[in-house]
Amino acid sequence: MSTTHVELRPGAYADSVALLQVSRAVQALPGVASAQVAMATGLNVEVLSGMGFEVPAHAGPNDMVVALRLDGDGDLDAALAGVAAALADAGRRGSTSAELAPHRTTAAALREVPPGEDAVVLVSVPGPSAVVEAVDAIEAGCDVMVFSDNVPLADEVALKRAAAERGVLVMGPDCGTAVVGGVGLGFANVVAPGPVGVVAASGTGAQQVLALLDHAGVGVTHAYGVGGRDLSAEVGALATREALRRLDAEPGVERVLLVSKPPAEAVAADVGALADSLATPVATAFLGAGHPDLTAATETLLGDLGVAVPDWPVAGTARPPHPGRGRAVRGLFVGGTLCTEARLVVEGLLGADGGHLFTDFGDDEYTSGRAHPMIDPTLRTEEVVRAAADPAIGVLLLDVVLGHGAEPDPAASLAPVLAGLEVPVVVTVVGTAGDPQDHAHQVRALTETGAEVHLSNAGAARRAAELAGAADHPTRLTQESAR
Repeated sequence: MSTTHVELRPGAYADSVALLQVSRAVQALPGVASAQVAMATGLNVEVLSGMGFEVPAHAGPNDMVVALRLDGDGDLDAALAGVAAALADAGRRGSTSAELAPHRTTAAALREVPPGEDAVVLVSVPGPSAVVEAVDAIEAGCDVMVFSDNVPLADEVALKRAAAERGVLVMGPDCGTAVVGGVGLGFANVVAPGPVGVVAASGTGAQQVLALLDHAGVGVTHAYGVGGRDLSAEVGALATREALRRLDAEPGVERVLLVSKPPAEAVAADVGALADSLATPVATAFLGAGHPDLTAATETLLGDLGVAVPDWPVAGTARPPHPGRGRAVRGLFVGGTLCTEARLVVEGLLGADGGHLFTDFGDDEYTSGRAHPMIDPTLRTEEVVRAAADPAIGVLLLDVVLGHGAEPDPAASLAPVLAGLEVPVVVTVVGTAGDPQDHAHQVRALTETGAEVHLSNAGAARRAAELAGAADHPTRLTQESAR
């Protein structure tokens, strides 16, 4: 007989990444069938309820929930002792000696920056608190990367206007990836320096371009993430303009690629006019109808550089569609731009009315009080199981994004779930040979489950559409069709 235990710990705040590590440590204890230690945000309470835990109705986001399910041999006291030990260990990892104690505010840290030295401030705190820290950085004349999501649009506009007045760059909010002077920030892939500069209103869009360029042997000097809303009508590309001007003045940058989800029409025109005035050629990769996908845009860039376009690697062969299943493609993504691109490709081939469904688990609604799915893929993994059991789903289309800051071994948790599924699975693994997760190992572990693995997200989406039954749209996953 199993034992279920749920308790609230009011005011016991801990970072979502730390609590993820605590949950995993407790889950590994003998007799523990499942364990979730998390802050009681609305999303986490919903997840816990879906797991069969009854969370008290008065639970709030400032309460920590400890939810345990023990099998017949489980000992509750031992499990709770394990929770205490894991929390204490997380606290020790987050603390330092008195000599190295972290500053409590951005302003205090900036007071120790030597005069005249450039500094980039990385802000990664809950969204409502991010603005204050970013303002301190801007007022000190520093560039700032706002990794935090859930920042109100009005605050983003105010931050970027203040930055424009001071000639500094605000990357974000919700800036997941940047490379500045060869240093990766956020979820950054390991790339060599080279002749390309990237401006991206997209984290995983930037990572896809970085991975493709790296496979082609082309490096990147800077990749400035500007936040997914920067090219909206409200923000007006304030950060994009500053980033383009900087890259134009950067020695060694021969080409610039601007990556974005569909921008506001007037903003795109204004940015185009600015790009035309610069000495450095600027190419655009705007997702949407009438625009090339990221792979095609990268291929054009390579051609402009005089670099031969390689064959984008494909590993494994997806199992054939099961005759008893439907034809819908179910896209389950941790990367927002990858999700958008895949949806555009699939709907362009199969139509938008075929029951296809695409979910970005990195969207704000899935990350309130939880780590980003590149760190904690639990919600996506649970949906993979549900989708595979749905007979209407003909193909599963997934992404795995590597790089610093991401899950150390994503295949370790995903591969056991994919093994044995009857539904065809196509996966894009976005990463480089230098990434800490070992790109080749990730690909090998996923193909061993019967999945087909691509480096090109657009190529993976075409293959998923082909498998789902695009008989009227014959697709050859070759160099020619990828263009």
